Amino acid sequence: MAAIDCGTNSIRLLIADIDRSNGSTVLTDVHREMRVVRLGQGVDATGELAPEALERTLAATADYARLIKEHGAEGRVRFVATSASRDARNRDVFVDGVRELLGLEPEVISGDEEAALSFAGASSVLPVLDGQQVLVVDLGGGSTEFVLGTAAGVTAAKSVDIGCVRLTERHLPNDPPTAGQIAAAEADVDEAMARAGRDVPLERATAVVGVAGSVTTITAHALRLPEYTPEAIHGVALPIRKIGDAATDLLDMTRAGRAALPYMHPGRVDVIGAGALIWWAVVDRLVERSGLSEVVVSEHDILDGIALSIG
Repeated sequence: MAAIDCGTNSIRLLIADIDRSNGSTVLTDVHREMRVVRLGQGVDATGELAPEALERTLAATADYARLIKEHGAEGRVRFVATSASRDARNRDVFVDGVRELLGLEPEVISGDEEAALSFAGASSVLPVLDGQQVLVVDLGGGSTEFVLGTAAGVTAAKSVDIGCVRLTERHLPNDPPTAGQIAAAEADVDEAMARAGRDVPLERATAVVGVAGSVTTITAHALRLPEYTPEAIHGVALPIRKIGDAATDLLDMTRAGRAALPYMHPGRVDVIGAGALIWWAVVDRLVERSGLSEVVVSEHDILDGIALSIG
């Protein structure tokens, strides 16, 4: 089967075999791919998907359609779109384009469903967290999801409109950003976390799992990897101070400096500063509430959750 996650910054494809024998569900990757298409370009300011962003995203979707057909997965496909598509007045143009290319109805899901899928994907491959109150934080391009749950499932969730693309466009135009710009972005994060905390008892978390590209890239920087290696990142438990040092370093760098890092995807260079600001602000506030000393990082997230949801 095939799962597609279309977010604000990237569109990702997972073609996988699924085994539901022996009372558990196991995904085996056949093909996994990510492309940065920046569907959410300008959506925060204009409320609409830009023509050039639509063109990039539909071109990637056409390529994914060919891959799905090559692997014989056409009969079991789920296409999920999140923050940028939720916010855009002209999302019907996008939906129509995807329908024409894939022959199925793409789903523009709610923040609550996005949160549940993120939790399902992250928790499916981290059994070490069984028995704990796990808070999954999915830091995307347009939104961030806070999802508290146990092995039995989600107990509380909230999606808030802070993401690396959104805050870059809204607050961080300079290279590197000024102190005033950083303060304005941090105020947005504080306000969003206050809203999340009204629905999700963040202080109950006994473990925190961070997912998505900003988090994994910050982790690669903290580990000083010679290249981006998912196997070296997945399941790592990073001490809080190490997260803070890596995030601050990335935020203070110029874009040219970030582009030179061997583990930096070109499509993240201009937005990873905001991602680093959000991740460190979130982690720092969570430590104040829960006293945690480390955060676990997962390479598996909403994309895996989408795949697991396919019947």
